[in-house]
Amino acid sequence: VVILLAGRFRGKRVVCLKALESGLLLVSGPYKINGVPLRRVNQAYVIATSTKVDVSGVDVSSITDEYFSRAKDEKKEGEEEFFLGDAPKPAVVSDQRKADQQKVDAGLLKVIGATNMLEAYLAAQFTLTSGDKPHLMKF
Repeated sequence: VVILLAGRFRGKRVVCLKALESGLLLVSGPYKINGVPLRRVNQAYVIATSTKVDVSGVDVSSITDEYFSRAKDEKKEGEEEFFLGDAPKPAVVSDQRKADQQKVDAGLLKVIGATNMLEAYLAAQFTLTSGDKPHLMKF
């Protein structure tokens, strides 16, 4: 279990599934517990916790860096096309991604449900306040 430090899901506790070839980590919430989908995260933006989850039963072998690449759209060149073009359409999650998310969540939820209090731990937000900083002791 790692804590995300930056991005849209900062402060969320997520399960690290594997390290990808690019050096990024593949993580998932699971989506049903805390709303974090399958994502790639730079290792510099996570804090590892001492909590361990057995992910050997979760099949993520088909998920690689290419899985997250975007489809190449035809690019329009020129100023006229830029101003004539429509507003960019919001990204829509494909059915393949939804199916993969459900498959990974199913495997993770079995393991998480078997461990006492783990679901509540993953659902809780991680925060620090100014009162949490360590105090220096003088001798």
